[in-house]
Amino acid sequence: MPRTSTDILARVRRVELRTSKLANDLMVGAYHSQFKGRGMNFEELREYVPGDDVRTIDWNVTARMRRPFVKLHREERELSVVIVLDVSASGDFGSTERTKREVAAEIAGTLAFSAIRNGDKVGLLLFSDEVELFLPPKKGRRHLLRIIREALVFSPRRRGTHIGSALSFLNHVTHRRSIVFLISDFLHGDSAGKRDIFQEIGRTNSRHDLVCVQLQDDRERALPASGMLVVEDLETGEVIEVDSTRATVREAFAVGVARRQEQLDRALMQSGVDILRLGAADDHAAMLQHFFEHRRRR
Repeated sequence: MPRTSTDILARVRRVELRTSKLANDLMVGAYHSQFKGRGMNFEELREYVPGDDVRTIDWNVTARMRRPFVKLHREERELSVVIVLDVSASGDFGSTERTKREVAAEIAGTLAFSAIRNGDKVGLLLFSDEVELFLPPKKGRRHLLRIIREALVFSPRRRGTHIGSALSFLNHVTHRRSIVFLISDFLHGDSAGKRDIFQEIGRTNSRHDLVCVQLQDDRERALPASGMLVVEDLETGEVIEVDSTRATVREAFAVGVARRQEQLDRALMQSGVDILRLGAADDHAAMLQHFFEHRRRR
């Protein structure tokens, strides 16, 4: 049944209220302490007074004027944040009350609220196996609600996943160094070109500050012993039957999941990219807060 505009507005409003509270209660302090700006702007030159930091003395001016002068700087506080969100068909899966897509929208909303409350601009890039939508970084509540709405209810044209093409597009259109949050389940077929994806992740991290947020569902990590299961790949439409009562089948599934995770972890570690894993039932704001505080201490 198609959603009406009233249904969409109600869903956006619910996400807005929840993410606003999460950002207020938990996130802003952690976000601010982690992302403090990208430099210092010269503000003024004045005579030295006792108590000034001697490291701020401008020795050239001091020599000319024959009395000490100090340079004062102001932190370049404003940042640009871009949320790169996977809207491929695998996001429609969820074994709990919410799908991964709904969880992703809440995470995106929490990050966007934290950025805008901190005085930063925030943008959104939605992707499947192609770029679906790009909203350049801006400020303001109206822009924030647009981000939440698109993250929650945007209908993609394609069903597959290609992280590399999304990051390549971002690197071409975003020239200023930014904070980039890549939110995805990182489920993509071998045809997606894993080596190219990991190379693009490394390239993006060299230009920006890239943080990967991996969404996981318990049923994608372990098969339940529930008899014959019909399993569908939501991105390709492929359907197979699996006898989950057989321990060897469950073990083979778990080994495959662990192998893919190990490949991802190794590639991100080599690129110097941090990864945060979140499940549908996790306290996302608390985990993001802990993650940012850990980065700051490190």
